[in-house]
Amino acid sequence: MKVGILGLGYVGIPLALRFNEVGCQVLGFDIDETKISALNNGRSYIEHIPSAEIDAMCSQGFEATSDFSRASEPDALIICVPTPLNKHREPDMSFVIGTTEKIAPYVRKGQTIALESTTYPGTTNEIIRPAVEQRGFEVGKDVFLVYSPEREDPGNKHFKTQTIPKVVGGATAECLKVGISIYEKVVDQIVPVSSTETAEMVKLLENIHRAVNIGLVNEMKILADKMGINIFEVINAAATKPFGFTAYYPGPGLGGHCIPIDPFYLTWKAREFGVNTRFIELAGEVNRGMPEWVLGKVISSLNERGQAINGAKILSLGIAYKKNVDDMRESPSVEVMELLRDWGADVAYSDPHVPVFPPTRQHSFDLSSVELTDENLSSYDCIVILTSHDRFDFDKIKQHGKLIIDTRGVYSDDAAHIVRA
Repeated sequence: MKVGILGLGYVGIPLALRFNEVGCQVLGFDIDETKISALNNGRSYIEHIPSAEIDAMCSQGFEATSDFSRASEPDALIICVPTPLNKHREPDMSFVIGTTEKIAPYVRKGQTIALESTTYPGTTNEIIRPAVEQRGFEVGKDVFLVYSPEREDPGNKHFKTQTIPKVVGGATAECLKVGISIYEKVVDQIVPVSSTETAEMVKLLENIHRAVNIGLVNEMKILADKMGINIFEVINAAATKPFGFTAYYPGPGLGGHCIPIDPFYLTWKAREFGVNTRFIELAGEVNRGMPEWVLGKVISSLNERGQAINGAKILSLGIAYKKNVDDMRESPSVEVMELLRDWGADVAYSDPHVPVFPPTRQHSFDLSSVELTDENLSSYDCIVILTSHDRFDFDKIKQHGKLIIDTRGVYSDDAAHIVRA
């Protein structure tokens, strides 16, 4: 079987590696010529994926291309493109629509098209199906449509593509059978569901569940702070209950490609059915407010020490959205940095996983990661812990930092120069 992966990012590359591992031919598609060049030369541009794995895949016939006319070559086309929000916090389906338009003229009889991008229920049937049927193909007989939500967790060493159960929904019963036959080659456990809409909703529920619970503990953090209680101590103690409680931890906001975005795909779609998803939107409101909360803690902590934020030297520790990865998508750390800069602070950052601040669609900093020497640490008026990478020496940071704003519960003691936020 030959598999085409459309979108060679944090989802597409692990999937390509896994299909290659079981002996399938893999053809990768992307619009970024820099990524294509790197991959074709055996280089990885994702930190937790070694270049040796890419090089080995290339030696077994993998090829990356921006030529979408080759979409007729694979037996299965798997779409793994971004589904962000636009400036109005509504679904931006341009990548899914654009990819569908690029491959539609070259779809042939017998092919399977699977969508993995997180989206609202109905996307597969509303966007991809009409493009296929306009070619004169009958879905479930000539071409098979599948939705199977990605479940990648970058940097998680406990799970990999093979061991994460795979939800699969088909546009028809025959589509489901074909989808299962494809994914069972690379995943240990298949979880079939009755339709593509059901599979699309599964992904949203998974991430909304996290977003709502994180919103809850973020709100609890604010209350606990007012009451002089360490919320991390509370959560860790509650987590000893062997039933009925799952630990979620607060932070400076939500980050990553899923949790800050996916709930709003469902709230948007819910309007079509006259439903107001108040619970989801309230959690989103709380989570979006956390960078401002951190800013407030920085301002008040500096003020207590007789210093204004305007002109203060502030070091942001960690700009990836979570620990031990280089993934900056929707990182709340960057939003905190922008708020600090807007208030006149002289902002720097240190992140061993992101040596140079990369260009993004929304944020711009002409900065490189600073080295955490004793002298550097002591030169900042304030250090804000935003991502608690294991590679940080927190003992040294505590020893040399003048004022530390801890948003991740790194420190459990009540040292005078450490402020929980």
